[in-house]
Amino acid sequence: MHDYLRAVGFSKIRNKRELQQLLTMVMVRPDREYAADRSGGLPCAEKSKDFTGNAGITVRGEMDDGIFGKEGQFNFEYYFPHYTGRHLSLTEDISIEKLSEREEYDGVCDVVNLGVSLIFHMNQLIDYTDIKQSGNRMSAASVMLSALSISGTVILPVAGTDSQRLKRMKENDTRNGMIAAARQGDQEALENLTIEDIDMYTSISKRIKTEDVLTIVESYFMPYGIACDQYSIMGEILEVEEVYNQLTGEKLYQMLIECNEILIDLCINAEDLLGEPAEGRRFRGNIWLQGHLDLT
Repeated sequence: MHDYLRAVGFSKIRNKRELQQLLTMVMVRPDREYAADRSGGLPCAEKSKDFTGNAGITVRGEMDDGIFGKEGQFNFEYYFPHYTGRHLSLTEDISIEKLSEREEYDGVCDVVNLGVSLIFHMNQLIDYTDIKQSGNRMSAASVMLSALSISGTVILPVAGTDSQRLKRMKENDTRNGMIAAARQGDQEALENLTIEDIDMYTSISKRIKTEDVLTIVESYFMPYGIACDQYSIMGEILEVEEVYNQLTGEKLYQMLIECNEILIDLCINAEDLLGEPAEGRRFRGNIWLQGHLDLT
């Protein structure tokens, strides 16, 4: 049973028979399906069905060659819950990494303001097919990031004025510029970043004696566990919508989160979220990061 099934409203599935019934529904009546040729084997195929606002189940496998004029048969290989993002998150150079022998891929891009490579599960095979034509790397592709979560908490925002927020945004832009320059070998930018980090450490060491850590750290984005596409995040809730799985009736929250200046569409089961989500508050939790490319 996939850990993140409950994030799209299937927390009550208890056995393989119920799971098979669900997957059969996806394969028989998909909302979207796609197949692509692959070298040295049968065509890989994908079928997806949404059960509420862009969230549902995707199955992947391969298509047998048809005989006697009949269409090829879909052979199931594996499945995963998906949530499709609606907002543009990044415009970066994207590379593709194959996870295993099966048709499963992660997108990888370097994000300046994170300081690390961002890795996300690619939800659509068509994205891989398009990017493969460019040699497994595509320059300046637009990425719409989404996430599923099975553990989250709503916390209050940090008090501040508009002028303070504007000042922080300018400081972040300046820092991102220095990071980009340092990665190109600019020694002066590297020295400035080192001094800035020392000053930040000194400031935090003083503040932590009298303040709670969540008033000092407004947002964060860091790897979580051993899976390369799972993260622990905290960010501001910009939008929130209450939806229901059309098959099970389970309540879900779909939120737009801004975390370290990156927009992420997030879906979580209401039973797994502690607190009442609202615009301006913050979400803190662990996520499985997904994404698809906007090639239009």
